[in-house]
Amino acid sequence: MTGDAGARPADADGAAGPPDGTGGTGAGEAGETGAGGAAPRRRGRPSRKAATEGPGARTRILEAARTEFAERGYDKTSVRGIAKAAGVDAALVHHYFGTKDGVFAAAVEVTFEPALVLPAVLGGPPEGLGERLAAFFLSVWEDPATRTPLLAVLRSAVTHEAAANVLRDFVLRRLLERITAELDVPDPTLRAELAASHMLGIVMLRYVLRAEPLASADPAEIVAMTAPTLQRYLGER
Repeated sequence: MTGDAGARPADADGAAGPPDGTGGTGAGEAGETGAGGAAPRRRGRPSRKAATEGPGARTRILEAARTEFAERGYDKTSVRGIAKAAGVDAALVHHYFGTKDGVFAAAVEVTFEPALVLPAVLGGPPEGLGERLAAFFLSVWEDPATRTPLLAVLRSAVTHEAAANVLRDFVLRRLLERITAELDVPDPTLRAELAASHMLGIVMLRYVLRAEPLASADPAEIVAMTAPTLQRYLGER
């Protein structure tokens, strides 16, 4: 008998396009044979071992997601596209992150990890909080490696609720509200939102609209002029 026992039916998700990370092209429908009666090359998702035990699959997914979201924006990025860029099956992306919203949030968190920020921002004298926060926030946006995915978040947040939720979650709840929770000030949430509005306004004008002279101003000058306002929001009773 000719060997077609290894051929598989189509994936459950009905994918008929290029494989997600297998590198093969497939030979057609199940039951076909190639030259010399050889079984066709399999198409579709990679083996379970390749998908789950490959080197740093989760890390590759997050790196691919950051690139895809930055280049395509939220709306035009798909889980299948992220999976293809990462060299894994789309089911593995769902396994780790659930939905596109989930991988989006996780990709942003890799870029902007509040847990690593808080000790540095809160670790100095209270009267220097505004300056430390302004310096940190601007340094994130000055670095192209972190600015690119965050710009994707900012641009997507204007038109897509999921991106807006991510931006609110990271800028407000995971960063500023944690800072104000450590301070003895009234109305900490309102203060956090006022501080966020000030910093995001700078980001929009400097990095998105590129309004001059702000777009070309020295970062140290921006920090020096911004710090007193942030200090008033977050430090004065």
